[in-house]
Formats: sequence, structure tokens, C-alpha cells
Amino acid sequence: MSFLSKLLGTAPDPREGVRPLWHRVIELAREPSFYSECGVADSVNGRFDLITAILCTVMVRIEATDMRSESALLAELFVEDMDAQLREFGINDVVVGKHVGKLMSVLGGRLGAYRSALTEKDRAKLTAAITRNVNFADEENPNAGCVADKLLALAERLAGYSDEDMLDASGVR
Repeated sequence: MSFLSKLLGTAPDPREGVRPLWHRVIELAREPSFYSECGVADSVNGRFDLITAILCTVMVRIEATDMRSESALLAELFVEDMDAQLREFGINDVVVGKHVGKLMSVLGGRLGAYRSALTEKDRAKLTAAITRNVNFADEENPNAGCVADKLLALAERLAGYSDEDMLDASGVR
């Protein structure tokens, strides 16, 4: 029966349980202070960099619990959203898969770069990773320390939420 449910699309989409958290990740990446105080480039690339940085912070928190499958579902929503964004930018079907593959590679690389810094609460390591991975309005004087401070503060706040509150996401700040 499970196979037929999947085939016919009658089973509920498991991603729906983490969709509120995905939307919250996007909202957090739109926080104006990242752009005004930290100098992140207010561009497609800068916004993408913040989405991945915040998503990585959330995924590290989730992976610290028994919710590893939810972390994978968040990555799937990331892919779904990026696919839609690429199509909106006019990328055609022939190459959109290649672009999504590159974006997944970027997410995986950044997750690897940020994970240990976030779990160890290592500001210097996180600042170095952010300097390499985030587009700033003033590339000569990136304010990566500001972004690192905000991500470490977010990680600290996320640690205080229960798993249920994380998935609900309405109170995640």
C-alpha cells in the first residue's frame, strides 16, 4: 500500500512537517541588519550566501538531536526552492539540474565549513569560513565577524528550543 500511495501521490509529503522551519530560515536570511550592519551584499549571491549560512546553522542544531531525517528534508526544500528560483531567473530545463547540483555541492561544502565552528562555538574559525563563503558589499573590508556573531547568537538561541518548537518554527527568533 505504501508503494501505491507514493505512486499515486496520496501519502502526505513528509517535507510539510519542516516547511515552517524552511520559511523561517528564509525570513531570518532577510533580516535587514545582515545587510546594513554586517555589509553582506544585498544581491542574489549575498542573499543565497545568507540562506545557506542560516540553513547550515539550523541543520547543525537539528543534527545534534535525533531529527537527522528532518535535516535531510530541509535540504530537499532548499533544492526545491532553488530549482524554482533558477527557473524564475530563466534557466531552462536542460541545465537547471546541473545548476541545482552545483547548489547542493555548495550547501554541502558550507555545511562542512560551518559545522565544526558552530559546534565548537569557535568565532575565529566561523569568521574565516564566512570570509571565504559570503559576498560582501565591500569585498576589501568584509565584516565577517559581524555575521559570525549573529550566527553564533542564532545557534545559541536554537539550542534552547525543543525539537517540537524547532519544527513549529513560529517562535524561532
